[in-house]
Amino acid sequence: MPAVGVDDDFFALGGNSLIAAKVVARIHQALGAAVGVRDVFEARTVRSLATRVGRADATGRPPLVATDRSTPAPVSLAQTRMWFLDQFDTTSPAYNIAAAFRLHGSLDVAALHAALTDVVDRHEALRTVFPMRENTPVQSVIPAVDAMPALHAVAVAGERDLRDRLAGALSAGFEVTTEVPLRAHLFEVGPREHVLALVVHHIAADALSLAPLARDVTAAYTARVSGHAPDWVPLPVQYADYSNWQRALLGSEDDPGSMMSRQLGYWRSALADAPVVTDLPMDRARPEHRSLAGARESFEIGDRLHRAVVALAREHDATVFMVAHAALAVLVSRLGSTNDVVIGSAVAGRGEAALDDVVGMFVNTLALRTPVHGADSFATVLTAVRDRDLEAFAHAEVPFERVVEALDLPRTTAHAPLFQVLFEFQDVKRPTPSLPEVGVEEIDLGVSVSTFDCS
Repeated sequence: MPAVGVDDDFFALGGNSLIAAKVVARIHQALGAAVGVRDVFEARTVRSLATRVGRADATGRPPLVATDRSTPAPVSLAQTRMWFLDQFDTTSPAYNIAAAFRLHGSLDVAALHAALTDVVDRHEALRTVFPMRENTPVQSVIPAVDAMPALHAVAVAGERDLRDRLAGALSAGFEVTTEVPLRAHLFEVGPREHVLALVVHHIAADALSLAPLARDVTAAYTARVSGHAPDWVPLPVQYADYSNWQRALLGSEDDPGSMMSRQLGYWRSALADAPVVTDLPMDRARPEHRSLAGARESFEIGDRLHRAVVALAREHDATVFMVAHAALAVLVSRLGSTNDVVIGSAVAGRGEAALDDVVGMFVNTLALRTPVHGADSFATVLTAVRDRDLEAFAHAEVPFERVVEALDLPRTTAHAPLFQVLFEFQDVKRPTPSLPEVGVEEIDLGVSVSTFDCS
């Protein structure tokens, strides 16, 4: 856009609920005004939103800044469940985030190793182990040289050998109490062709961490092949600073005025008596222990249908995400023979500007509950989805793991808690490093693991 005016519609310009959440966080930070995502939906221009900002109460939010690091920081609330899941089975790849790249050209292996060490040094989350201290896991940051062992190119004999080695490298679990949550593997396919495989545990990163990772690998390798270290501006905060800030922001559950207490109260009410499991029609019985084996099925919708979805969203003051969520809720209702549908979705959790370039586990999961009755029109369902989604987005700071604990659901290894269908918009292309004199092409690793029945 050449310009954005104070009377332009936020959603007509391409805004969505995730960007709206970031707008709200930036308003909190810059102006200290307690506006919410619903305000952005209802006041869709800068002019009208400014009026609400002027009338809003102060947020009282603590600033996200570097904190005292003389003692190990506690794990973040989302990391707590990741830690326990890892300890339950340290061999499981269920929470691995993997990427592999085919490198064509004159690769400088020594420079690549130095660049990866630079990146690990820059992002403390990638060189953090999580030992137990006084009956609770903590974050212990180790030196980068110890976290990034020497990188050696391993020769492979053809494409099948490469795929087998990739599968083995990317499917190995992590012991996060003693092992840093990042591994790098380099395979030599030929004199001028290599494959770089990176795998990081979810306790240290999320999908949006791949963008700063790709950027920093690019900058560091470019500097190292030129004979010097990268000259980048230090990050304003590290993940451990976020962990301390998150606890200060949420406060104590014992304090009825805290954000933690208020948001848990909302979720207890919103999910009271919700169905524990959605019984989709299966071709086999649900096992007592989930195997986590998964696969991917792809399909496309045409331009005409997409334009119709966009138009429908604008007609009902909703987003494309909400229209697609409503359609999925109707489908799940019919397949599962239920009028009470709970579908999970992820929120980025990166509203604060200081987190834009930080690698870490910030994503949170929301349980979106929607009533779907056979006599309802789709417009009625969409209105319900819009209202429920906006309420959920306004209570997205409390970690999903704490919501599950607060609801005191029966424990089972047969299915995921609260919902078994996950719905996400992955509308950002996975970033790829750009290396001088080397062509980089991402390898599609497919899907072999799924923690949900359908996602």
